[in-house]
Amino acid sequence: MALKATIYKAQVNVADMDRQFFLDAALTLARHPSETQERMMLRLLAWICHADARLQFTRGLCADDEPELWLLDDSQQITCWIALGLPDEKRMKKACARAERVYLYAYGARAASVWWSQQRDKLSRLANLHVRYIDDQQLATLAGFAARTMSLQATLQEGIIWLSDAGHHAEIALAEWLPQEVSV
Repeated sequence: MALKATIYKAQVNVADMDRQFFLDAALTLARHPSETQERMMLRLLAWICHADARLQFTRGLCADDEPELWLLDDSQQITCWIALGLPDEKRMKKACARAERVYLYAYGARAASVWWSQQRDKLSRLANLHVRYIDDQQLATLAGFAARTMSLQATLQEGIIWLSDAGHHAEIALAEWLPQEVSV
C-alpha cells in the first residue's frame, strides 16, 4: 500500500516592504512521504518570498516537468518558476527556456557547496536564473515552525525575512549565489 501525502494548512500574513506588497493567504501544502519537514518548510518560505495570490504549489516531487511552485499569467504562460534542491544544468536550462524568471533555492551545506562549485560557471550563463542558498542552521530553525496547522507572519525587507508564529521568531537571510545581490 502506497503512503499518502500529509496535509498541512498555513494561514500566512506577508508584508513585503521592498515590493510594497501585503497579502493574507490560506495555503494547503501536501508533504510527500519522501519529503523532509525542512524541505516542505523551504517550499513555504519560497512561497513567502514570492508571495502572490496566483503563485501555486505544483505536484513538485511527483512531476519531473514542473517546479515546486509557479506563477502563471492569464494565458497560462509561466512567468515565475521556483525550484528547490541541487538540479543539473540541463533541468535549469529547460526551466529558463520555459519561464520569464527562474529561482532556485539550494540547501544542504555539504552537497550544496560541491554542487555550486561544479555548476556556478554553467548556470551563470542563464540570464533569468536566480540561485539562493539557505544554510543548515537557518533551515533547521525554519523547520521548527512546522505544524499541521500554522499561522505565520512574515515581513521581508532588504534581503531579510522575519518569520514568527505564536511561539517562534526567526530572522532568515538567504545567500544570493546568482546573481550576487541583496534582495528577496
